[in-house]
Amino acid sequence: MTAYDPNNIFAKVLRGEIPCHKVYEDAHVLAFLDIMPRSPGHVLVIPKAPARNILDISPEDYAHVARGAHMIAAAAMKAFKADGITIQQFNEPAGGQVVFHLHMHVMPRHDGIALLPPASRKEDIKVLEDNATKLIAALK
Repeated sequence: MTAYDPNNIFAKVLRGEIPCHKVYEDAHVLAFLDIMPRSPGHVLVIPKAPARNILDISPEDYAHVARGAHMIAAAAMKAFKADGITIQQFNEPAGGQVVFHLHMHVMPRHDGIALLPPASRKEDIKVLEDNATKLIAALK
């Protein structure tokens, strides 16, 4: 397995070098909107610990990510009046991983509406701002 690259895009987001639409942050995780969402309200939950994927993160740090995804899922159900939630986490290229900083996708779902293909379109910034506002309100 390849080593963790501290210059991956999510590491740059954590350092504030690349902006994001943050919806939640604590000492262990950051949750922000995917700029190319597969559904409205698609959130990425990442550890602050440098971890390429599930194969090199400590169980304790992974537990923080899982708890963050759990919390975001509940808020997304409420904020987007979703019928369900899809949670995905990919590991290594053969497993579908594209960005090599561990992350969980939390995607609100509605009956009869398919997910968009991955990286198929960049969302309008106003829509992202509105969706972040909805999620932040639902977390309170």
